[in-house]
Amino acid sequence: MLISGSGNGVGSWQELGLALRKVADIALAAGLLALLPAVVSTAADARPAAQTDAKTTDAKTTDAKTTDAKAKPASGKPASNKPAERLLVEAAELVYDNDKNTVAARGNAELHYGPRTLQADRVLYDRNTSRVFAEGNVRLTDETGAVLTGAKMELTDDFKNGFIDALRIQQTIEVKGQPVRTRFSAPRAERIEGDRTSFEYGTYTACEPCKNNPETPPLWQIRATKIIHNNETHTIAFEESTLEIAGIPLAYLPYFETADPSVKRKSGFLTPRFISSTALGSGLAVPYFFNLAPDYDLTLSPAFLSNQGVLGQAEFRQRLETGSYNLRLSGIFQTTPSAFLPGPLGAGDRDFRGAVESKGQFYINDRWRTGWDLVGVTDKWFLDNYRIRNQSITTDYFREAVSTAYLIGQGDRSWFEARGYYFKGLSSFDWQKEQPIVAPVIDYDKRINGPAPLGGEVRFESNITSLTREATDFQGIPRTGAYLLSPSANGQSFPLYETCLTFTRSTCLIRGLAGTTTRASAQVSWRRTFIDDAGQVFTPFAYLRTDAFFVDPRNSGYQNALAQNLTTQDSDISGRVMPAIGLDYRYPFVSNFGPLGVHTLEPIVQVIARPSETRIGRLPNEDAQSLVFDDTSLFQWDKFSGYDRVEGGLRTNIGGQYSVVTPAGWYANVMFGESIQIAGVNSFRRGDIANVGLDSGLENRRSDFVGRFQLSPNQNISFISRARFDQRDFAVNRFETGVTARFAPFLPLDLSVFYSYYEAQPALGFVHRREGVTASATYHVTPNWFVTGSALVDLSHYLDVRDNFADAYTAYLQNPVGPSPIYVNPGKSYLSGISLGAGYQDECTTVSLNYIVSPIATALGTAERNRTVLLRVELKTLGEADLRQNLGTATTSDGIATIR
Repeated sequence: MLISGSGNGVGSWQELGLALRKVADIALAAGLLALLPAVVSTAADARPAAQTDAKTTDAKTTDAKTTDAKAKPASGKPASNKPAERLLVEAAELVYDNDKNTVAARGNAELHYGPRTLQADRVLYDRNTSRVFAEGNVRLTDETGAVLTGAKMELTDDFKNGFIDALRIQQTIEVKGQPVRTRFSAPRAERIEGDRTSFEYGTYTACEPCKNNPETPPLWQIRATKIIHNNETHTIAFEESTLEIAGIPLAYLPYFETADPSVKRKSGFLTPRFISSTALGSGLAVPYFFNLAPDYDLTLSPAFLSNQGVLGQAEFRQRLETGSYNLRLSGIFQTTPSAFLPGPLGAGDRDFRGAVESKGQFYINDRWRTGWDLVGVTDKWFLDNYRIRNQSITTDYFREAVSTAYLIGQGDRSWFEARGYYFKGLSSFDWQKEQPIVAPVIDYDKRINGPAPLGGEVRFESNITSLTREATDFQGIPRTGAYLLSPSANGQSFPLYETCLTFTRSTCLIRGLAGTTTRASAQVSWRRTFIDDAGQVFTPFAYLRTDAFFVDPRNSGYQNALAQNLTTQDSDISGRVMPAIGLDYRYPFVSNFGPLGVHTLEPIVQVIARPSETRIGRLPNEDAQSLVFDDTSLFQWDKFSGYDRVEGGLRTNIGGQYSVVTPAGWYANVMFGESIQIAGVNSFRRGDIANVGLDSGLENRRSDFVGRFQLSPNQNISFISRARFDQRDFAVNRFETGVTARFAPFLPLDLSVFYSYYEAQPALGFVHRREGVTASATYHVTPNWFVTGSALVDLSHYLDVRDNFADAYTAYLQNPVGPSPIYVNPGKSYLSGISLGAGYQDECTTVSLNYIVSPIATALGTAERNRTVLLRVELKTLGEADLRQNLGTATTSDGIATIR
């Protein structure tokens, strides 16, 4: 039944008069219940009209499944411009008693008013006291989605004040992109002025209750004598609180206050971080977050260290209309610099140490963006010594910080990128003067449809690269030949900065030339695919490549002049032009064998005609030193990885592949082929200043054979092997094989295992084979508990150890000073790196404990390993903390005077 009028949801009935007396009973009940959500003007305005109307009737009982009413301003109040709210009441029956001046809804009463919903077995409104009493499975859902449940609720009619027995509040919020339910509970609670809720002897948790036994304590909860939730300031205060884990009290705080879980940004203290090491002592970092404005904030994180003083850290972040940026500063005036080794093995001769870090990205429009990622440090050990994390630092094997600034544009079929790079080596054996400053690096790539009658696709590529370094980067053959410095620490000598013992082409390589090198390259290419009636696929192509070099070598200082013993460099301006035409031919034979799948056999032949490469070894090679000949590069037009080298000569690439795809989801592929130099100079036979091309499998007229085998029974399991076989005796020169698998739902295991074998490449400085296994696995013991592990096993490390001992013993015989070196056989299986861990994760908690051993590259090879224990605990909505402890680090890795 719909009741409407010009006044309040109660007062309007009086204006209807005696003509509507027969329906006044139901209207009165609906109007009184409309007061419950407290969205009418005020309770005081509504009360007189209700009392006047109630005196005219006796107690009545009316069956009412649904009553719909409009809430309107009380008499004497100006009408609001907002649309009137509708109240929908559902109950088995409505009962009103004019003698007691009460109205009741019985039997699964459900009241809907705007976004709010009240549900209970019974609801009673006392007009004399303007109190609402709800009992029996009471459930109130507010506009935020929070759900309040209790055995009884006694509230004022505006919901601003009242008491609740056996209160439980459930609210869903988002934490790190995932929905999390928070829960308050208390035997009795009081609602104060509509914006505060006080819980007597309450609890708070983000954990789900046990389905089988809801009374079981959650994994964690905060239990307090009093909990005050302030919805206006969005804070939660805990008085005499205890952190309980599985019902067991573990930590006590007399008082603390935290932001409401719905608040994503609020000023206050963050989770403290504990620090402990030999050099730093024991310490505590106490970060404080300043929410200065919706678009920017500041975090100060002073760390108080017993051995070194106060480490200051500050981070400023700001989000603008088109992007965001941050600035991070850290620094310390050390009180005990002697805890660190003196240079060049450490920063023990510095009082002040610090770092500047910044990262930003801005969108100019929908196609262009610009940004930067910068790291500046006073010394290469600072960030590691003081446990300062930075995502721009690579820590796997080599440690370096990469700073870059960029401008990127992207069109429908085009790409532009301009960057500058600064590389900062963070290990003792890195010599900064050998690190280049690269600016700019500009790439442009554009594709268009070929003009008639050519058709096909036309592609334009260009690159400009300029770099400068102070000292030439030499590498001896073999790699353990000689070093520029051999400083001592703790009675042990540490060779630093690799160089050559003799400067000849057969014993020395140049990884990078001192001076300035600038190259501009451009290539335009065309290709088009034709398919004849027989299914043969012809793809003719052509390209023209031009390169211009400006080389200003630095032949003075350090060992720079010795580079002239290895090669004659083109200085000033020189150029290179490489035209080419070619044809790619494929003839796929396809057969459908029904349940056995679709089988495809495809022979492939590619022919490329071009002149010989010029100025081999007379031009720098900075970006084309990573040459890997395998199945992925067999049919590439140019097999060099960068622009500094260009493949020349008449060459044909021959191969074929066979693949099977079944209806059940099986996929298999086999590929095999080789490359043949037909005429002209073989670019891979004549090594440049870095010997790129030699020992690559392409240096002979007929290359090594390359092959691939891939098998995927389904989307969760993939097995792949690729290999390079010697042309003469089919010996394995390169082999990689591995499997990745997810066995769920049959077995809760994720597995990855790879084996790699690379034959010796003496011309590149690798006098021994390189062989190893990497493996990682995660096993979910239960849906919440998991164990994980990974390992790096070096199967050829013992060969380097043997050679190092032989060199050390020979040096001892020539100069028998100190103890004689002792050979320690590491075994053929050297565990270079390992990670073992276990953890627990559910909707409210994440706990993990990991033991990590990571390899560190040194001048003498992979002889040092970093051992770390990492404990990480996260209680969702409260915060997270981690404890990291280094168990042992060799001195040359981090510059610390004593092993931790």
